[in-house]
Amino acid sequence: MTVAELLSKETDKKHFSYEVLPPLKGTGTDKLFATIGKLKEFCPLFINITTHHSEFVYKQLDNGLLERRRIRRRPGTIAIAAAIQQKFGIPVMPHIICSGATVEDIEYELLDLQFLGITRLLLLRGDKAKEDRFFTPTPGGHEHTTDLIRQVTQFNKGFFADGEPIKVPGETFDFGVACYPEKHDEAPNMEMDMGFLKMKQDMGAQYAVTQLFYDNKKYFDFVAKARAMGITIPIIPGLKPLAKLSQLGVVPKTFHCDIPQELASEAIKCKTDEEARQLGIEWTVAQCRELYAHGVNNIHFYTVSAVDSVAEIAQRLLRS
Repeated sequence: MTVAELLSKETDKKHFSYEVLPPLKGTGTDKLFATIGKLKEFCPLFINITTHHSEFVYKQLDNGLLERRRIRRRPGTIAIAAAIQQKFGIPVMPHIICSGATVEDIEYELLDLQFLGITRLLLLRGDKAKEDRFFTPTPGGHEHTTDLIRQVTQFNKGFFADGEPIKVPGETFDFGVACYPEKHDEAPNMEMDMGFLKMKQDMGAQYAVTQLFYDNKKYFDFVAKARAMGITIPIIPGLKPLAKLSQLGVVPKTFHCDIPQELASEAIKCKTDEEARQLGIEWTVAQCRELYAHGVNNIHFYTVSAVDSVAEIAQRLLRS
């Protein structure tokens, strides 16, 4: 069943999905599986698994000098997706990104996923490398999500990236993309940003997942503008509950979203992280209730640093 079909099933019910990170290199899967076990009882529609490109780190040598090395801190997205699907039986949706990958790398990712029976994808450009001022395509890789869409679409039609026919084509992939109710930070304006979303839909994207937001009005306005432009695919709202005092400053900078004045005014009154966490839960519950009341039937949660909060929110919403 495709993601669009999952979303259209039982539309009168409240659903949720969420995103997880692969574990840090060498740390095992216990913590990740504990997170999934904690949220499994709420029957998520699907789980996103992020992909992270390599980055430069500096390692001190015996002679005291520093050597710059490129490493991947969180490898194993495809393996983790397969493990989750096998262990928990929950639909998985790994990220496939342009950043840090060549066309050939992506082709092998698609083959591996096909062998594993994982056919739902979220296609993204990916973040720029930390050491780069602007996004720099990997040599032999893609510059834009639309390039990645073309490759996946060509693969679905039975051809490798070089045009060679696939002798035994497997099951095709369905895929979604990201969207930004407050505009992608690199887009010159909202109209152009939404134009790219329309292009991605026309190229085959079956749904979109939003960047996190704290002001539902911005989501409702975004959806209204999208529909007026002919964007008809499901637009899944993505939320992340405020969980720490530090996030009041970090979240807007990192995710390029505004904290509404009402939430910010209450957040600065908090004296401890626990008070901030409880405020985040109350705010997100109110967001979810309004979204559900406006016909949204699935809400996507970003769980990093907020697993317990998401579990409590799901408990209050889905068991009430």
